[in-house]
Amino acid sequence: MAPAGKLSGFRREGSDWFCNGGLPSDITVSIDGVTFHLHKFPLLSKCGKIVRAHEESKNTDGALKMVLEEFPGGPDTFLIAAKFCYGYRVELTARNVVSVHCAAEYLEMTDEFGEGNLLSKSESFFHKNTLRNWKDCILALQSSEPVLPKAEKLHLVGKCLNALSMMVCTDPSLFGWPMMMYGSFQSPGGSILWNGINTGARIRSSESDWWFEDISYLSVSLFERLIKTMQARGIRPENLAGAIMYYSRKHLPGLGRWHGGQGGKARTVASFSLTPATVDQRVLLESIEKFLPDKKGKSYCRFLLGLLRVALILNVSQTCKDSLERRIGMQLELATLDSLLIPTYSDSDALYNTECIEQIVHYFISTESNLTPFSPSSRDLQASASPSSSSESLRKVAKLMDSYIAEIASDVNLKPGKIRRLAEALPESSRLLHDGLYRALDIYFKAHPWLSDREKEELCNIIDYQKLSIHACAHASQNDRLPLRVVLQVLFFEQLHLRTALAGCLNALDGEIAPAAPVPITALGDTASEIVQRDGWVTVVRENQVLKVDMDRMSSRVGELEEEFSKIKQEMKSVTKSHSSRSSPRLVARKIGCKLVPRPSDAQPESLNRTGSTPRASIEWARRSHKSKHSESFT
Repeated sequence: MAPAGKLSGFRREGSDWFCNGGLPSDITVSIDGVTFHLHKFPLLSKCGKIVRAHEESKNTDGALKMVLEEFPGGPDTFLIAAKFCYGYRVELTARNVVSVHCAAEYLEMTDEFGEGNLLSKSESFFHKNTLRNWKDCILALQSSEPVLPKAEKLHLVGKCLNALSMMVCTDPSLFGWPMMMYGSFQSPGGSILWNGINTGARIRSSESDWWFEDISYLSVSLFERLIKTMQARGIRPENLAGAIMYYSRKHLPGLGRWHGGQGGKARTVASFSLTPATVDQRVLLESIEKFLPDKKGKSYCRFLLGLLRVALILNVSQTCKDSLERRIGMQLELATLDSLLIPTYSDSDALYNTECIEQIVHYFISTESNLTPFSPSSRDLQASASPSSSSESLRKVAKLMDSYIAEIASDVNLKPGKIRRLAEALPESSRLLHDGLYRALDIYFKAHPWLSDREKEELCNIIDYQKLSIHACAHASQNDRLPLRVVLQVLFFEQLHLRTALAGCLNALDGEIAPAAPVPITALGDTASEIVQRDGWVTVVRENQVLKVDMDRMSSRVGELEEEFSKIKQEMKSVTKSHSSRSSPRLVARKIGCKLVPRPSDAQPESLNRTGSTPRASIEWARRSHKSKHSESFT
């Protein structure tokens, strides 16, 4: 080797590198179109690969020419190795230690060709400095992308992944993490110092999401491997899901907008020197779906629905789409209405993707959900183990689907068949009341006035009129958008509800009168209101026979409605011309002999004076008091 004092470094001329040693070059090394004009002796004293190439060369006296194919790190890394051979001081950093180690192994720069060779020096720096520091480990892992096959072979990537997963999965308070990961230099106030400058960033080791930002700079393949390594080490599912959600929101802009961005997280010291990874969004989505944790939670369910929304935009594989729908279906009771409103991204005229929601409901019904919450409490565990939990979930989903149908019903391009399939996707036992279905159909009929009576009747067949509340029946009996046949059925069941309610009250009254015991005189003042109420029900008993006759008469006439249906329609046309549309159902019902509960405005003064405070009048007073509530609840 030339004396160190005569060496003035390397210079570059175009695509050629020269050593300013004052001696003519006797070996040329070409790497990726860049030629290095060097000297044999410094290289032969350090590099076993060049020694073997020199021995195999026939013309050893002349200049040796070598072409190094697929050299790890390219010309820049070879320049570091060449400077080390010439005796220059080489600075190893977290960014170049992986590529330098791979290059030293490629050139066979072992201690056999000199003590303290480049291979041993880079390996020592990697184990003593890089793997013990969170920031350096992240930087080394990110810089290993260009030499990934060689780094994999030397187990450098696996060691970085193991070190990172150990730092994440271990309690930070035990070893001072993550404080020691960013160096021991801190300001008195606890802020991080970077090159002696106060960055303003504070380390809070009590938080479990301090590492989300740093690993979000890794590529998809390295991030996937890191997550799998953490799973094998036993990371908490909520931390795993949080890291995946943070990474996804950062690299899927549509998902970030749907969830309101990244929440304003402060960047860490490692992030200042990291470069964002180039990510294929479709590959990312199909990759992270495979290692999503099988847990349930409200925010996690919302995240899955956001992923499904982005998946439909990116047109991912059908397998990925089906898997997301299955995961959502297993926790559909935790979903919200706004997250279910997924637009149609195809050529369909409809505004919302109802086929996707229908498939999710199918998975909810057919798949047995055995998912547990991320952090289940004892109360949650007891609730999940109780037999009524499944029925409660079914009722929540039924209520959610009724709200969903009512929300999409205003779409003028929505077909009646889609409404029917969504309503019939759940079993009949899931709905205790059909008020939600009635409200949804009422909105749909209002937005689609061109539907025929037959189409309306087919949709109304999904409603069980016996499961309509008295408020819904009162509203439906005056709803002009419903077909005549439906209105008559509603009127019948409305009267049936009233008769059942009265019968129940009478039974309760009989039970109170039978064991009549003497009431203490001291309690008479406290039970004055009960006596008045009892006297009122005595009046109900006396006049119940009149109502019973009316109900029987209406029941007998319902059986004749089918034969007179055509005649009724003709009469309806004439009645509609002369009277308002609001009173038409009552006029028609009066013509066919159905005696309805009269309105307060229809009552004559004579009858009021004759009957006084009758039970029928009390019922009409209750209906009048709730009339405004009917219109607010169902229109």
